[in-house]
Amino acid sequence: MPRAEVKKLTLKDLAKILGVSTATISNAFNRPDQLSAKLRDKILTECEQLGYTGPNIAARALRTGETGIVGVMLSDPLRYNFNDAVAHGFLSGLAEVFDEQHVSMLLLSSKEAPYHKPSIEAVPDYFIVYGEPRNATVLERLERQHKKIVTVDFDYRDYPSVNIDNFQGAFDIAQYGVKQSEDCRVAILGLRLIDEPLLANIAGKPLLDASRSISSRRLDGYLAALQQAGMIITPEQIWSIPVNEAEISYEAARQVLSAETKPNLLLCMSDRVALAAIKAAADLGIAIPSELRVAGFDDIPEATVCHPGLTTVHQPFVEKGRVTANLLLPGLAPIEQKRVLPIEVVKRESC
Repeated sequence: MPRAEVKKLTLKDLAKILGVSTATISNAFNRPDQLSAKLRDKILTECEQLGYTGPNIAARALRTGETGIVGVMLSDPLRYNFNDAVAHGFLSGLAEVFDEQHVSMLLLSSKEAPYHKPSIEAVPDYFIVYGEPRNATVLERLERQHKKIVTVDFDYRDYPSVNIDNFQGAFDIAQYGVKQSEDCRVAILGLRLIDEPLLANIAGKPLLDASRSISSRRLDGYLAALQQAGMIITPEQIWSIPVNEAEISYEAARQVLSAETKPNLLLCMSDRVALAAIKAAADLGIAIPSELRVAGFDDIPEATVCHPGLTTVHQPFVEKGRVTANLLLPGLAPIEQKRVLPIEVVKRESC
């Protein structure tokens, strides 16, 4: 039989050829516990020989409205979410709950053109949007599906959301760092504070809106703590690192620590930035914490094993994933529109 004709086989065709009911074939693919192992293996083998590999998920979604799949829209490229400890922990938390509930997870990138095909958005039953996409049309496309959406690390309209208090976390660690330093001279190593792809201080450049940017909320927290301590910091002392990666963070730290007037307190908007700063300080012969104090944000596993141990803000990123999954799936959590998870300063040797 020509392959083009095999592809057109329907469940009714297969049932007639194999001498079983359409329900039996459907159970072989979707509900294996309903058949004996021997019968299921026989049906799957014969279907494979006929070129039938199973029901079309997208077609079934259109027909029944359910696929058992949650779409997770990522604001950063897919590879970043596997390399970043915070994103990896969040996805692990989601996976724990999804495994228990027998739900599958489909990862989607808001940055890559191949994922902008409208057919892919018809597949998931629900959506999680992890980080606000820079392209607003992404959210508009998801809204057109009329399915439940939970946002993470940002708020959007009246949709349920899960956040941490980024302002308070930054305020608390900046306040702590200032109290530990005599004649305190501060520099801030921020992340994506301005809409530019290059490493630069923020002097003369418009900042991203704090309502849409985690980094801007953290900056506001730092500045509020410094103002309360009677300190003034200029835009030249605040740097925007375009990506949360070690190499460019190391470059930023070396520039700051090589300046004529060196800071003795570095407030870093992620642990990855802070760890790069500790390495830069070591390479420049700057002792921590006697000559320089370094504070991070996130409390990733590396923060506990580096030397010196990194003082940082702990955010429960694995628990954030669990809470998000429970908020999304029906019947797993009370109806709450907004969840803000607790944070705390973890004091170690670097500050």
